[in-house]
Amino acid sequence: MANVTDPVCGMQFDSSQAEAQTTHEGTAYFFCSEECRKLFEANPEEYIGNTADSSA
Repeated sequence: MANVTDPVCGMQFDSSQAEAQTTHEGTAYFFCSEECRKLFEANPEEYIGNTADSSA
């Protein structure tokens, strides 16, 4: 399994232990809780840069 980072709170964990997940613009995001998923889905652009380098 892959190590992932919750884009909302920054927690790192194995993707198999994710409490929630969603897909945004073709990318899967994993979350430690439903609360973090809901925050992300309300405003994904606020959190997307927290897990990937968005500079070009």
